[in-house]
Amino acid sequence: MLVEALLESARRFPDRPAVKDASRQFTYSQLVTFTKTVRRLVLAHTACERVGVMLPSTAGTPGVLFGVLWSDKIVVPLNFLLQPRELAAIVQDAGLDLVISTRHFEKLVEALPVRTLFVEDLHLKRRYLWEKFRRTPEPPARAPDALATIIYTSGTTAQPKGVCLTQANLATNARACIEHMRLHSDHPLLGILPPFHVFGLTVLNVLPFFLGGTVTYIPRFSPQATYQAILDDNISVMIGVASMYGAVARLKSLEAASFKNVHIVVSGGEPLPRAVYDEFLRRTGIRIVEGYGMTETAPVISCDLPWAHHVGTIGLPIPGVSVELRDANGRPVAADQEGEICVRGPNVMKGYYNRPEETAAVLDRDGWLRTGDLGRVSSDGYISITGRAKDIIIVAGENVYPREVESVLESHPAVAESAVIGQHDGSRGEVVVAYVSLREGVGATGEELRAFCRKHLGGFKVPRRIYIRPELPHGPTGKVLKRALREEQN
Repeated sequence: MLVEALLESARRFPDRPAVKDASRQFTYSQLVTFTKTVRRLVLAHTACERVGVMLPSTAGTPGVLFGVLWSDKIVVPLNFLLQPRELAAIVQDAGLDLVISTRHFEKLVEALPVRTLFVEDLHLKRRYLWEKFRRTPEPPARAPDALATIIYTSGTTAQPKGVCLTQANLATNARACIEHMRLHSDHPLLGILPPFHVFGLTVLNVLPFFLGGTVTYIPRFSPQATYQAILDDNISVMIGVASMYGAVARLKSLEAASFKNVHIVVSGGEPLPRAVYDEFLRRTGIRIVEGYGMTETAPVISCDLPWAHHVGTIGLPIPGVSVELRDANGRPVAADQEGEICVRGPNVMKGYYNRPEETAAVLDRDGWLRTGDLGRVSSDGYISITGRAKDIIIVAGENVYPREVESVLESHPAVAESAVIGQHDGSRGEVVVAYVSLREGVGATGEELRAFCRKHLGGFKVPRRIYIRPELPHGPTGKVLKRALREEQN
């Protein structure tokens, strides 16, 4: 389904630019040849069914992702913001024996128990020239429910969980987004999200090739580079997280006229602060719309729209996706009543990799997925998020599970107990804050504990502040009262 979409777009638009970045550009015909080159390399270097990919957002990244798929294997994107210990747990859980990466991440991947193919060492230009003269092989005969990717998301028990997404999950989500957002092939997209993030994977590395569109990728986000791409490439579709739009809106050189070709600007992955929305509108004349999704839904569930805009909502469900709000007993709630958001549709994951019990805890026999998010649905169907049943902290679009950070803190010899919460932040949505009590007779400072965390956690998971207290507040059952700590922050 996925490789066929790329080949069909190449048949229809062989000479159209498919992907570009600051250093290279591929037409659709060239992208197919490059993808065939990667396919041949993958088949020559591993018999394993799963292949790790650790790459930034560049013009070559879709060719690697589709090359793995074309070799009849499953893509396992790896988050380069994580520490080697965290990545090693993912490599082990997925059973990887090969990772495709770049020398930029050499120190990170060489600390992993896996072989690495660095794209700089593969003589891809020479191989590409040879591949031009070889026949194009048929795509693998993959059933719609065959796995396309396993994307790892941290677990509440500090163990990574692999979300199994099928060919149909990604394909139907891409098609539904195209229909819902009224996209067409003459809408250039801006790729500023990394491919290890499911938002970036589906919307910026799969959807464009169902559309036959062009994507401009930026490997490392900067507001100036983003604005320059909008100017140079007449960008029509921007997909990002709120903190990115806040940074762009603060540029002194920003001119509203530069956004005259913009069709839609979508924010997802974290709540959109009203201050960011207002400032972006004031500086550009563009209303940011919010989308909602999660890794387990491939990812898009709903999206607000510029031509049917409801500020502060996440819009209507995309085509084919059903949303139902339920109370604590699993019963549907009435309009405008708060409940847990439950989702059913062709985008819902197959399950967690090798974790049947955890899959059963969130996915019922009728295909309804419990998101753990709380919300309301208005009488006309618009969804609003009111909170999170799951104790997730979202830092610039990245999920941080408090238990994972707490486990690291409590492995420090001076820490007796810890509690991690999220604190609102104007630029990143939320930041991680920790409270700790120390063991009797042992001393440590907040900065010492932050340095310890940096050795074991990705940077976005490291607490911004650590407060040391004689003891933490406890409830009748002995559980730390995080509610009391949150109230202290207000």
